[in-house]
Amino acid sequence: MQRLEKLELIWQSLPLLGEGVLVTMTLTISLLGVGLLLGIPVALGQAYGPRPVRLLMSSYERFFRAMPILVLLIVCFYGLGFWGIYVPAFGTAVVVFGLHSSAYQSQIFRGAIQAIKEGQLLAARALGMSRLQAIRYIVLPQALRLSLPGWSNEYSGVLKDTSFVFAIGVTELTRQGWQIAMRTREIFLVFITVAVIYLILTYLGTWLLERIERRLSVPGLAGQRREEHGRVI
Repeated sequence: MQRLEKLELIWQSLPLLGEGVLVTMTLTISLLGVGLLLGIPVALGQAYGPRPVRLLMSSYERFFRAMPILVLLIVCFYGLGFWGIYVPAFGTAVVVFGLHSSAYQSQIFRGAIQAIKEGQLLAARALGMSRLQAIRYIVLPQALRLSLPGWSNEYSGVLKDTSFVFAIGVTELTRQGWQIAMRTREIFLVFITVAVIYLILTYLGTWLLERIERRLSVPGLAGQRREEHGRVI
């Protein structure tokens, strides 16, 4: 009887956990978008920029990769408050996570850009394209496709890292689970449920990105990449 009561308690908590899932996914998609918009220019600067630009982009990338995300989050949120600047916790999380993610995404994109043969750029220039046009129309479309496997991995990591926003008061999935656990005193069952939800979200997201990767794969080039990594084509 007691076990049934506990299961019923978890069932009644699902709508609240669903609200937490909505916040978690909104945060994940938003910060991945920010990371994408910032990561591509950083990667291009490292791959094609003059020496000062390469140094600047590399410094940016190394700084944000070196900083623990929780430290950045707390410093930015409470630091801005110290100076009298109020930014909502959700907005702070999107910006801080976006900057952090952009550093990792830039390396995904840089690796994909460098996988494009230099001969393609030379051929584009021979056809009358400028360097910028060649990068925009020849390199980037292929590089973005090749980045999808790494981007899938970034999605998985970022989704789990969103639990850190618990520290600045954003009520996402983990915080929602904690509040339910404190109210019901069923910490184990609640967090087992939270863990299962994270597992489902991770699986669905990576499955979707794998489907997109297969649909958008570059004929021939994808097989070449797999062969280079010793995988079966």
